[in-house]
Amino acid sequence: MKTDAHGIQLTTVSDDAVAGYDAAVDALAGFKADPAIHAKAALKADPDFAMAHCLRGYFYLMLGVPAVHAKAKACLDRAEQGVATPREHTHFLGLQAWCDGDLIGAVGRWEKLLIDHPTDLLALNLTTSFYFHSGDAQNLRDSVSRVLPAWSDDMAGYGYVLGKYAFGLEECGAYEQAESLARRAVEINGKDIWAVHAAAHVMEMQGRTADGIAWLEETEAGWSECAFFVHHVWWHKALYHLTRDEPEAALALYDDRVRDDFSEIIYDMHDAASLLWRLELAGVDVGERWVELADIAKAHIGDHNDAFTDAHFTMCLAGEGRVGAVREMVASMRSYAGSRHGTMATIMRDVGIDASRGLAAYHAGDYAAAVDYLLPVRYQIFRIGGSHAQRDLFAQTLIEAALRCSRFTLARALTAERIAAMPESAPAERLRARALKGLVH
Repeated sequence: MKTDAHGIQLTTVSDDAVAGYDAAVDALAGFKADPAIHAKAALKADPDFAMAHCLRGYFYLMLGVPAVHAKAKACLDRAEQGVATPREHTHFLGLQAWCDGDLIGAVGRWEKLLIDHPTDLLALNLTTSFYFHSGDAQNLRDSVSRVLPAWSDDMAGYGYVLGKYAFGLEECGAYEQAESLARRAVEINGKDIWAVHAAAHVMEMQGRTADGIAWLEETEAGWSECAFFVHHVWWHKALYHLTRDEPEAALALYDDRVRDDFSEIIYDMHDAASLLWRLELAGVDVGERWVELADIAKAHIGDHNDAFTDAHFTMCLAGEGRVGAVREMVASMRSYAGSRHGTMATIMRDVGIDASRGLAAYHAGDYAAAVDYLLPVRYQIFRIGGSHAQRDLFAQTLIEAALRCSRFTLARALTAERIAAMPESAPAERLRARALKGLVH
């Protein structure tokens, strides 16, 4: 038996295997270069290392591409042969549940691990990722608060834990505490991009655009070195500029930062699609920028990793005006939701299909239909996952659709609600002015 960086037993006799495992978990928490490389190194040192097989299985599933599910199952089979402790067996069961599409069952296993092993940074990464992708803000916060007393500032990864807690607090509206903890996490580790991002969310929700731009520029030297998630932080900077009615700056960030390398990583596609959509909502002509996104989305119509991704693929196809592909996308979503039993299929059926249909209707110019699709699911939209800032696109689209189909009383009500939640929001005030003008005329 060896122990990992946080004192948890690992079934291996190889120090190199432990070093690879620790590096993989750290890379996952810090959005560093491919953590799977470190897991592979751990397995090279010990081919029977069960936790490294679990890691590789988790990494395959995180890609969100059905083509690699068989590889994840192969990792599951190898892990089963080497599990020797209750903790390792529970990770095996978590991976098994995820492979079967039972994400609720998987997160239940990881939460059990955190009760017994509150310093299991891998399990914490998995639970917080699940809660983020399912829009469960309370558990996103509380899964960290439950383990926080077991951590201290002299432990490896403590800053990551603070950053995760900060983001959960932000999504629950505890902005002051969230920002304080995020800043503390960045003091501990200037390369902690998730903590930088947590503070950026606070400033976005509070309408502090000048502070947000300054924060990202102040911390850029650290987070810009991360291998993943960098495009999302640039996306936040672009949103600040849009809020400030500076669309040219936002479009320049799209070209130079958000979409600089034409990445096909799902999370990068989210950022690109939603930024172009917001630019068009602001009246900006985005030219031919939808074309390469639509080409990628077309190739993934049948994937159905989650409803959030499907909505963004729908944006890509609708943005490029590919009406037939949009119909194919919606039909495929319906088929998936009707033929599967699992967490994502339920969300797709309850919320995801109408959310995507609403976006497609809006871009096709059928604004009344967009309202009819989006309005009934607006209080359930959190279930498709993402953050408040990301899901705000649906609220913006609903208001714009209401304005464009002359449902001015609805637009008045929705903008009043928006201003109450974001009293410093200049864009919300502009939307409300349009609603009131429509009522007068």
